[in-house]
Amino acid sequence: MIPVSLVVVVVGGWTVVYLTDLVLKSSVYFKHSYEDWLENNGLSISPFHIRWQTAVFNRAFYSWGRRKARMLYQWFNFGMVFGVIAMFSSFFLLGKTLMQTLAQMMADSPSSYSSSSSSTSSSSLHNEQVLQVVVPGINLPVNQLTYFFAAVLVSGVVHEIGHGIAAIREQVRFNGFGIFLFIIYPGAFVDLFTTHLQLISPVQQLRIFCAGIWHNFVLALLGILALVLLPVILLPFYYTGVGVLITEVAEDSPAIGPRGLFVGDLVTHLQDCPVTNVQDWNECLDTIAYEPQIGYCISASTLQQLSFPVRAYKRLDGSTECCNNHSLTDVCFSYRNNFNKRLHTCLPARKAVEATQVCRTNKDCEKSSSSNFCIIPSLETHTRLIKVKHPPQIDMLYVGHPLHLHYTVSITSFIPRFNFLSIDLPVVVETFVKYLISLSGALAIVNAVPCFALDGQWILNSFLDATLTSVIGDNDVKDLIGFFILLGGSVLLAANVTLGLWMVTARSCCWTT
Repeated sequence: MIPVSLVVVVVGGWTVVYLTDLVLKSSVYFKHSYEDWLENNGLSISPFHIRWQTAVFNRAFYSWGRRKARMLYQWFNFGMVFGVIAMFSSFFLLGKTLMQTLAQMMADSPSSYSSSSSSTSSSSLHNEQVLQVVVPGINLPVNQLTYFFAAVLVSGVVHEIGHGIAAIREQVRFNGFGIFLFIIYPGAFVDLFTTHLQLISPVQQLRIFCAGIWHNFVLALLGILALVLLPVILLPFYYTGVGVLITEVAEDSPAIGPRGLFVGDLVTHLQDCPVTNVQDWNECLDTIAYEPQIGYCISASTLQQLSFPVRAYKRLDGSTECCNNHSLTDVCFSYRNNFNKRLHTCLPARKAVEATQVCRTNKDCEKSSSSNFCIIPSLETHTRLIKVKHPPQIDMLYVGHPLHLHYTVSITSFIPRFNFLSIDLPVVVETFVKYLISLSGALAIVNAVPCFALDGQWILNSFLDATLTSVIGDNDVKDLIGFFILLGGSVLLAANVTLGLWMVTARSCCWTT
C-alpha cells in the first residue's frame, strides 16, 4: 500500500502552497504585486498543479531548429512515418494488453492471491506485460520514486524538445518552454503560436505532432544502447564477469546474520550454479526455485557419526520433519540406504554439507566412494537450502524461499577497481537508464494512441486531412470517421487503465491481508 507518510507529505505540501496562493491573491495589499511576480516569472498555480513557462531557451530552440535544415527535414520525415505506424500499432498493442489482463482476471481470483502469493509473484516475473499501470507504493517501490520521477521528467523534456524543434523547422512561431508538476508527477510543455500551426499543411503538422513520440522512441533506443555498453563505458573504473557484489541487504532479510551476507561481499556460486553477473544470479535462483532440492554427498562413516535417533513426522504439506522445531543449526535430511529404503536423519547442516559435492541420487556419489550417500534436505514446499559461496568468507547456508533472497538482497555486476569508488554508482546509473527506457518507450506508445487530448488525436486529424481530403469531399464525413476512431482509442485506453489499476490494487490488497 502507499505509505501514509507519503500521502500526508504530498497533501500537506499542496495544501500549504494552494492556501498561500489563495491568501496572497485575496489580500488587498499583496494581490497586485503577487500576481505581477507570478506573471513576470511565468508561474501559474492552481489546485494540485504548478506550471512554469520561460522564454530563456527560445534562442537555443531556434538555433537547433534552423541548423542543418535538410538533415532535420529527413529526421522528422522518419519521425512522421514512425508516428503514423505507431498510431495504428497502438490499437493492436492495447488490444493485446487488454486481452492479457482479462485472461489474468479469469485465471486468478482475489481469494487465491492470499494463499498462493509466492507462486503468483514468481510466475509474474516470467509473464510481464508490455504495458502496465504503475502505482507508486504498490507496484513501484517507494525507494525508487526518485528514479521514476527523474525518468518521467527527462522523457517529457525530450518529448517537448522534439515538438519545439519540429515546429521551428516548419516556420511555426515558438513562444516558450515550460515544466509543470501535477500532484507528484512532473512534466514539460512547449507553447506554439496556434494560428501558425493551423495555417501549415497537414503533412507539416504531422511532422510536428509525431516529433514528440519519435524523440521518445529514439531516447529509449539510446538507453538500450547505453545499457548494453555500460560495462565498456565503466571499464576503466569497474570490472565485471567474476561474480555479483552485494550492495544492500534488507533489515528483514533471511540472509542477515553473523554468517550471512554483507555489503561488499562477492558471490560466485549459488549451490553448484556459477554466478558471474546479475543475470546469472536471477537464473540460478529461478532454477533452484523450480527444480527439486539438490542433495549433498556424505560418507557412511560421517553420516553415522553425525546422526542421532530421531522421530519423523509429516508436516501439513506432506513433507517430513525429523528435527527439533526450535533448532537453528540442524536440518532434517532424507536418503536411501543400500536396500533402497528411504530414511530420515537430523544432522548439523553446516557439518553435513560443507566441502561436499552436490548430487541427486546415491549414484552421483559413487564416483568418489561406493559407501557414500546422497542426503537431501527435507524441507517445506517452496523452501530450499542454498549454499551461497562468497569467498574468502565461509559459505552462507540459506534456508527459505529463493524469492526472498531475490527480493531482499541487492546486487550489481560491477566491481570497483579502486577502494575510493562507490559500489552504488553503477547501480544508480543502471537503474535510472532502465526506468528511462521503460518510461520513454511507454510515453511514445501511449501518446501515439488516437485518444482525446493525447498527441494521437492531432496525429490522426492531420493524417486524415492529408489522406482523405482528396477522397472524401465532405469534411463532416471525414470528421465523423476521425471521431469514431478517437472514441475507439479512448475507450480502449480507458479500459486498459481501469482494469490495470483494478488488478494492481486488488492483488496488493489480497497480498497484504
